[in-house]
Amino acid sequence: MSSDILGAGMERSPRPSFEPAGAGGLLVATTVVLAAIGALVGWALGSAGVGAAVGTAAGIPAGIFAVYRRYREYFN
Repeated sequence: MSSDILGAGMERSPRPSFEPAGAGGLLVATTVVLAAIGALVGWALGSAGVGAAVGTAAGIPAGIFAVYRRYREYFN
């Protein structure tokens, strides 16, 4: 009877899988990209080291947000 309620073409989708290596890679990649952008902006303004530090500081929460957005169905 439950198959009649769901209809012929409607099936439950399996729960999305969480891939720790993929999440870690996304976190690292996002952080490195923002650190590189910060270093480039800092270099253009006269201090690549400060720019890289600011980019890294911004990249960590951005990476966490990117992982959450990618795996948000798993966390619900």
